[in-house]
Amino acid sequence: MPIVNRIADFAKDMQGWRRHLHQHPELGFECHETAAFVAERLREFGVDEIHAGIATTGIVAIINGQGGGPTIGLRADMDALPMPEETGLEYASVHDGKMHACGHDGHTTMLLGAARYLAETRNFSGRVALIFQPAEEDGGGGEVMCDEGIMDTFDIGEVYALHNIPDLPMGTFSTTLGPIMAAADDFKINIKGLGGHGAYPQETRDPVVAVIALASAFQTIVSRNHDTRKMMVVSVTQIHTGSASNVIPEVAVMGGTVRTFDKDVKDMAKRRISEICRGIAETYDVEVELTYNDGYPPTINDADKVALAAAVATEVSGVDNVVADQDSEMGAEDFSYMLEKRPGAYLFLGQGDGPGVHNTGYDFNDEISPIGASFFARMVETRQPVKG
Repeated sequence: MPIVNRIADFAKDMQGWRRHLHQHPELGFECHETAAFVAERLREFGVDEIHAGIATTGIVAIINGQGGGPTIGLRADMDALPMPEETGLEYASVHDGKMHACGHDGHTTMLLGAARYLAETRNFSGRVALIFQPAEEDGGGGEVMCDEGIMDTFDIGEVYALHNIPDLPMGTFSTTLGPIMAAADDFKINIKGLGGHGAYPQETRDPVVAVIALASAFQTIVSRNHDTRKMMVVSVTQIHTGSASNVIPEVAVMGGTVRTFDKDVKDMAKRRISEICRGIAETYDVEVELTYNDGYPPTINDADKVALAAAVATEVSGVDNVVADQDSEMGAEDFSYMLEKRPGAYLFLGQGDGPGVHNTGYDFNDEISPIGASFFARMVETRQPVKG
């Protein structure tokens, strides 16, 4: 693969950075050690500006090119997941219950690799803004960074991001124009009845029967209320109730997620969930309390920018290793907030066979770090060439 030769020269350094980050995962907005590590590397590279403390631990670093011009944004997420690691690797997490199980350690490393190259060569005009973001997994760090004004403060005109994906052949890029990932909402429902002895159900108002009916009724939202030509998922993912085989409990709790691309579909789902909850409450004589949380919006690629990004990816990996019309994914990503503010593109980068993300056995493939860094670097050089 024709990765940038200079970036290939420090592939070993990138491996070291990534494995250090993997050993020291941090959650949400509390990426203090990660941000410090990133800032230290950026100072070593000689970037022109480092702005820290955005969205608590986020960083925006500026590298000036040759002459005036626009600012292009490149983003990497830094946070890990609250789960145990079971890889057995010598560089496994040293923090119990925290793990880089989604490859954000690799995303940060790829952007650091691009930063080192761009600060050294400066073969571009205008500026590049390197965005190191906390709290992608939970908390919407991308939204917070936007709310704190990074797009206007640093005059970012367009923005790009990569995400690794297992089981896609190593070095393969995949993207699409328009919606690439879904909006992700979640709901929690508390059902309160009247508990009692399991042998005398007539003396109770059973929340178990009610929660089962509720979960079943939710399946009709997709199958009977939804236009099947538009993508949508409603999943009940948890039900908690009961303590003994001969006790009818007083309370049941249910939770789940709603994934959509279109606002009208999302609004219909919210409405039907609320209506079904009211109907179950009346039918089973229980109290039903619904909490519906609006989550990340859909991730929508700009048509022109994704075409440019696919062309750069083709230069890096070859025409046979770029898919520019993949199907939309039902997962979610808070890079969506940045794409609401500025046009840009989100791409997946295949890392080959292995456990999927959010799996206790997952590990980022260090062999793709130079590929991702080369994409970022060539994106800048292609989009903002030095003016003759």
